Amino acid sequence: MCGIVAATARDNVVPRLIEGLKKLEYRGYDSAGLAVLEAGELARRRSVGRVLELEKKTGTLAAQCGIAHTRWATHGAPAEHNAHPHISGGLAVVHNGIIENHAELRAGLVRQGYVFTSETDTESIAHLISACLKTAPDLAEAVRLACLRLKGAYAIAVISEADPGRVVLAREGVPLLLGVGENGHYAASDTSALLQVTRRIIYLENGDLADLRADRLDIRNLDGVSVNRPVTTSRLSADAVELGAYRHYMQKEIFEQPEALANTLELVGAASALQAEVFGAQAKTLLSQADAVLILACGTSSHAGMVAKYWLERIAGIPTNVEIASEYRYRDSVPNPRQLVIAISQSGETADTQAALAHARDLGQEMTLAICNVPESSLVRETALRFITRAGPEIGVASTKAFTTQLAALFLLTLVLAQLRGRLTAEEEAAHLAALRHLPVAVQKALTLEPEIALWAREFADKEHALFLGRGPHYPIAREGALKLKEISYIHAEAYPAGELKHGPLALVDKNMPVVAVAPNDPLLEKLKSNLQEVKARGGELYVFADQDSRIGESTEENGTHVLCLPEHYGPLSPILHVIPLQLLAYHAARFKGTDVDKPRNLAKSVTVE
Repeated sequence: MCGIVAATARDNVVPRLIEGLKKLEYRGYDSAGLAVLEAGELARRRSVGRVLELEKKTGTLAAQCGIAHTRWATHGAPAEHNAHPHISGGLAVVHNGIIENHAELRAGLVRQGYVFTSETDTESIAHLISACLKTAPDLAEAVRLACLRLKGAYAIAVISEADPGRVVLAREGVPLLLGVGENGHYAASDTSALLQVTRRIIYLENGDLADLRADRLDIRNLDGVSVNRPVTTSRLSADAVELGAYRHYMQKEIFEQPEALANTLELVGAASALQAEVFGAQAKTLLSQADAVLILACGTSSHAGMVAKYWLERIAGIPTNVEIASEYRYRDSVPNPRQLVIAISQSGETADTQAALAHARDLGQEMTLAICNVPESSLVRETALRFITRAGPEIGVASTKAFTTQLAALFLLTLVLAQLRGRLTAEEEAAHLAALRHLPVAVQKALTLEPEIALWAREFADKEHALFLGRGPHYPIAREGALKLKEISYIHAEAYPAGELKHGPLALVDKNMPVVAVAPNDPLLEKLKSNLQEVKARGGELYVFADQDSRIGESTEENGTHVLCLPEHYGPLSPILHVIPLQLLAYHAARFKGTDVDKPRNLAKSVTVE
């Protein structure tokens, strides 16, 4: 959602605040703002749009203490008066999350004489802290008292003219971490914003309240009791979040997939046999007890879960359901205490997925597994088992390498469950492990198709609609391709199982609607060919991603069929290879349309509210 940066140091923090916001802009880019204590007085700058616009407004501003924010609108339209920080009585607040009782708080504060100038829930926090400060001995106590009255999810940073050089922070349900530097102390929503100053990180827990000064920090809970949180050294480097020679982060991250997969599967490369313990010390015991699987995820991660359902049921022979996390806890379901509940999230802070996991546990389902890219995330800390996908930072809003590494993790889990259930021979295990080891090379080969895919994408740039088709485990891959195209190019795209064409979607097919087909050389290929003939008979333009040995048809302009063959067929792992060209197609279509590839309108990377 939104991004927070805060700093108190012995030198000018303004450039660091701005640089931190640039690193967090993927989290929100409707507006941005900062507030600093310049010579003991609050100075605020706000702007609509990107951080670059805010930077232009800072001019010669200099201060040793400040807070900053980049916003993705939830309450109130993107406008300067709604941009953070919000000010009340000499203090300034930035906030990420949603305050559920903000209307009730606002009404009470208005009765006390406070004047609201925005439609945001955050302004209620500023006035509430200001009201508490009238009786509290200091800023930290005022923030603590205010937090006791807040309902919802929040990460908050506060500075005050009454307490210069001090930043007070609070966390409940939304990520917030501290940076321990040589010249001061810092805070941010994401590690990437702090790498410019330090790699020594403290991850705050829910209910933590941090009190930062340049030369010391103190962490307490909302009862006022001091708590210890360990200092960890981040394994990320500043280079990992730099764009380098690529046009966009999405392009960079697409091409990082071979390395991301190699890192994720590093333990597989060194092992001669499957080890359940890669999912945690208790994995062998818990996974052996599982008689079903429930996968909870949102967006792209849910597509990974849909592919995994095919693998888990076919290879491991275990019944599997995939639930959209934002829907799961709002319907009556039948709990199964012997069911393995898998929560999938790139960030590990997706609010809907966390809430769905909590609901599953409330129903008595305690066998839980997180598949996540962030080892320190809330989701990882809440599950009995975990697998960390080592994709590295993913800055582009449209997920790419996080998706393929999730698929790799889920395939590995499938093999472990199959082994534990006695459904995997030694020969099959060896063959699957060899395929996983070769996967980064196979993906690298698939990336060589980029020039041809870019030519196809040029044809998509002036289209308004597109249809994606797939069968079996490649139907979720078609869904992912459609999602990528509409996310970043704003072309309306839908995906269907190819066999469903005649049950409705075929009515849409004409020469103006490109039809993209995922056509691996698998047992469903002949069925798919028949579906593609239905498209051609209606004058549709076909774009087919096939395998080298598919014999799907000739690629000619005359017959309206365009075929690109992946360098090799990859059996059960084919979905991972076939999503690569779909990512490239969406990327280049968006590039030719001139849309903002990394920061598509109305979307944000880390959805930390419902």
